[in-house]
Amino acid sequence: MSQNDPASGEQPFISHLVELSGRLKRVVAFILVVFLCAAPFANEIYTFLSGPLLQHMPENSTMIATDVASPFFTPFKLALVASIFFSVPVILYHFWAFVAPGLYSHEKKMILPLIIASTGLFYLGVAFAYFVVFPLVFGFLTAAAPEGVAVMTDISKYLDFVLTLFFAFGLSFEVPIITIILVWTGLTTPAGLSEKRPYVIVGAFIIGMFLTPPDAISQTLLAVPIWLLFETGLLFSRFFVRKTEE
Repeated sequence: MSQNDPASGEQPFISHLVELSGRLKRVVAFILVVFLCAAPFANEIYTFLSGPLLQHMPENSTMIATDVASPFFTPFKLALVASIFFSVPVILYHFWAFVAPGLYSHEKKMILPLIIASTGLFYLGVAFAYFVVFPLVFGFLTAAAPEGVAVMTDISKYLDFVLTLFFAFGLSFEVPIITIILVWTGLTTPAGLSEKRPYVIVGAFIIGMFLTPPDAISQTLLAVPIWLLFETGLLFSRFFVRKTEE
């Protein structure tokens, strides 16, 4: 076939689309299987998630459901989101398998550890939010309720609240990966990032202000880890630069 034939250029593109479609179908199928396994335990999963709040609510106080269908749909929504969270390693594996053939050998050696590290850091951020941030935030918010006000949170609004925090802390814990990638791609240097440290600290508190509830505790608990993780990424990026120069 002639090299000028448009079909010669279309074949690789079509084959990539077919491969991408196949991998997306496998990812969706895996998430669906996990969801079907988690759905029978949706109420138990929600009880576990609401534990940090229930521990700080006044005695004889409970959560409420303002919508008629909330008691049924809210736990299933949580089960679906949890299924996607637990499927992140599989999603990243298929992403890696799809892009790996187009990478150089040295890029493959770098990308795979970054994917593994980014997955672990995301889960670490979610765990930090649940075990450290939630008890402090809910303890503060329930104690700050005016006298005569019964703390009775709606279950759907509580789910949206905690999922927002999970997402915010999961992404914020990716700062070391972002720092290393910036240095690895040559967009900046460790020295240049060090000079911008004051701006990073201010930016961390601004991010904490926008991504967390309007209280100083949760904002600080997000901003301080972002700064510390930036320092961690800066340290490892220096080691990587040294290896590159060698």
